[in-house]
Amino acid sequence: MTYIKKTFFKSILLFFVVCWSSSAQKDYKLWLQYNKVDNDNLKTEYLSNIKEIVSLGKSETSQIAFTELQSALDEMLGKKFENKSITTGDHNIIIGSKESLAPEIQKEIGNFDQINDEGFIIKSISIKNKKQLVITGKTDIGVLYGVYSFLRLMQTNKSIQNLNITDAPKTNIRILNHWDNLDRTVERGYAGFSLWNWQKLPDFIDQRYIDYARANASIGINGTVLTNVNANALILTPQYLEKVEALSNVFRPYGIKVYLTARFSAPIEIGGLKTADPKDAQVINWWKNKAKEIYKRIPDFGGFLVKANSEGQPGPQNYNRDHVDGANMLADAVAPFGGVIMWRAFVYSEHDANDRAKQAYAEFVPYDGKFKDNVIVQVKNGAIDFQPREPFHPMFGAMPKTPLMMEFQITQEYLGFSTHLVFLPKLFQEVLESDTYQKGKGTTVAKVIDGSLNKTKLTGIAGVSNIGNDLNWTGHPFAQANWYGFGRLAWNPYLDSETIADEWLRCTFSNDENFIKPVKQMMMQSREAVVNYMTPLGLHHIMDTGHHYGPGPWVSNLSRPEWNPVYYHKADKNGIGFDRSKTGTNATAQYAPEVEKMFDNLETCPEKDLLWFHHVSWDYKLKNGQTLWNGLALKYQEGVNQVAAMQNIWNKTQKYVDEERFKEVQMLLEIQHKEAKWWRDACLLYFQQYSKKELPLGVEKPTQSLDYFKSLKFPFAPGN
Repeated sequence: MTYIKKTFFKSILLFFVVCWSSSAQKDYKLWLQYNKVDNDNLKTEYLSNIKEIVSLGKSETSQIAFTELQSALDEMLGKKFENKSITTGDHNIIIGSKESLAPEIQKEIGNFDQINDEGFIIKSISIKNKKQLVITGKTDIGVLYGVYSFLRLMQTNKSIQNLNITDAPKTNIRILNHWDNLDRTVERGYAGFSLWNWQKLPDFIDQRYIDYARANASIGINGTVLTNVNANALILTPQYLEKVEALSNVFRPYGIKVYLTARFSAPIEIGGLKTADPKDAQVINWWKNKAKEIYKRIPDFGGFLVKANSEGQPGPQNYNRDHVDGANMLADAVAPFGGVIMWRAFVYSEHDANDRAKQAYAEFVPYDGKFKDNVIVQVKNGAIDFQPREPFHPMFGAMPKTPLMMEFQITQEYLGFSTHLVFLPKLFQEVLESDTYQKGKGTTVAKVIDGSLNKTKLTGIAGVSNIGNDLNWTGHPFAQANWYGFGRLAWNPYLDSETIADEWLRCTFSNDENFIKPVKQMMMQSREAVVNYMTPLGLHHIMDTGHHYGPGPWVSNLSRPEWNPVYYHKADKNGIGFDRSKTGTNATAQYAPEVEKMFDNLETCPEKDLLWFHHVSWDYKLKNGQTLWNGLALKYQEGVNQVAAMQNIWNKTQKYVDEERFKEVQMLLEIQHKEAKWWRDACLLYFQQYSKKELPLGVEKPTQSLDYFKSLKFPFAPGN
């Protein structure tokens, strides 16, 4: 890129930052609203503590950090702050990396060893009897993260006096997986088309690319996989790599690396080879040359995400090789450049219909410790597939010698799409807090993921993106909270989801406690509501086929057994549920003995997971004294009631929310309520055929027949 192009690009980048923060519509601005501070005492405090901004850095990232701080303070406080290069007075904000700070300021800041290269320190200090507020880090990216953290304090009406904050991310790779196709459709995407306009790239830089990078940087996300895991080899051709390079140039100043999905058969499809065998010398050389080509264009290219030998995708098993052979071959190709291979563990085979939940463990655990140092195995949070509730994946407790990366789904493939309000950080936290007992009590999934348990150097958390080109980015205003919450938990897997909900509401809507308290309560119960009206008591994967939209517990005609909902619920006259205990498929044995014992015993298995691990009689007595049938029916009704309660809460918020977002959420909640009743009625009518029991008191009777629900078809459901 020539000097003129680079200079023009920088000016465009900074212009867009200011534009978005000052003029974009509220639902487009996400959690970066920077609303005016309406608390007079706080405003006085803020203005008394901020006289000038002293920005010491010279890089693009430094300019972005200053511009963000300047425009945000302008909007929140109604005062324009200029960029000063030196400290001349009292109560300045000084932003700059460690190396740019004067020695006396470095001394006051203290121990930089407490943070890594992405960490930051925000500290109130006194220099020559003049009070200053310093936002610093080892790198300019750390400073940028610190600026966003500082602004979050102000957005959430926190005091900025006497600050002493030291923070750093607990995971290395905090990444969004975009399941975006080159034709701009998005697999399992419910917010419009892909952000990436490949036809206009590389010469047309859409403002959305900058806005996307800025939003991700504000929550600490540092990577993006641009393309679908069901990969298209064309993305690795020069025609597309030129476009990828343009996007990487946009994202780099925000600390975001670009990654791509590698189709394992690319050497055949675009390389002209006759094989993709990972042991073949020509194939090995092809990938090495391809890596060199990419890194010549994009020196900080992150590496490849690979889905292999899963759901028809090609992989090393096509050539009688194993996952280690495939992953390590690619790892060698990117290793000289510092690249990483994220190898997905989502595999299941039509040749083993015993129990799909067991297959990833069976294929990967024997290879523990055999992957190269720059390979990280990416594991879904549960053993099936992003269900409303799943027990944590047993692999997290079984591969101490291998870096494991969490894969969460931010998009709501099995949770009602973007028409349902579901606060997913509650789900994420439930998984991260789960105890694997890998090294005794207290060895949680979070400790596996952040590397603290097994001293893993390569760590990461991935989230399957829910972002599209809808004006509000995510299809549902509250689905923005799932993107936000993912980023916050990727940064710190020990954060509480209620804290995240509180932050997001204050940054996105209002600091008024009359709004915050009830709406936060609504968010915190929303995930459980969905579990109740879709898959209570451990039911799973009973969604309609293909698109996964709406109930389909009756589906039984698909060519592979594990594609059919009947495979998972196994309802019959004797009861319902999948027996994964030692009397069934013995999937419980994949967990540590303490966890196995809990799940294996019908009496100690948590009722939320009951039908996941056991086939249970319709007359089985639950802990509340209800029979399983009555308890199941009442759970479905409870889910419907919970959505009605969410509607009542939201209907009282009108004076706290702009009219556009208020009406949008109101209409979406009405859809959710209708669809919750659809789920309840369809599932209970179907299961009632087997239980032969009446609905208990308190459960509304269906107004349609089972045949009606079975007749519904959705050939054009989004994201399919």
